[in-house]
Amino acid sequence: MKASLLFRIASVLLVLFALGHTFGFLHFKPPTPEGLAVRDAMNNVHFRVGGGSFSYGGFYIGFGLFVTAYLLFSAVLAWQISSMTIRAPQAVTSIGWSLFAVQLASLVLSLIYFSLPPAVFSALIAVCLGVGTWMSRGSARQ
Repeated sequence: MKASLLFRIASVLLVLFALGHTFGFLHFKPPTPEGLAVRDAMNNVHFRVGGGSFSYGGFYIGFGLFVTAYLLFSAVLAWQISSMTIRAPQAVTSIGWSLFAVQLASLVLSLIYFSLPPAVFSALIAVCLGVGTWMSRGSARQ
């Protein structure tokens, strides 16, 4: 398997991760009355900061969409790196390892704070990025 294919697989997985994340957090309904009360309080309690009115529910949605944006950016970056493995493999190393490190952090955070599906996505993406970056190092030396 070529490094470029691994980066493209990672890119597709990142898009699927973004879609699943966005759908999941926008459609999640707390299963208990206590959870519903917390969600309602997050949405109904407003506070003023810098002349604007905000709620923790708004922050929750904003941060969730922020994560979606970064997952999609990472997908585009992984796709671009796949082309770089052929044209400029020496340029792949630092970007590839950085993206790999972000996915390892995502894996750890998913294991601590979330559920199995995001951890599995993070692990699969990390493997593709790590192996792809490792393989592209060999191309750069040739």
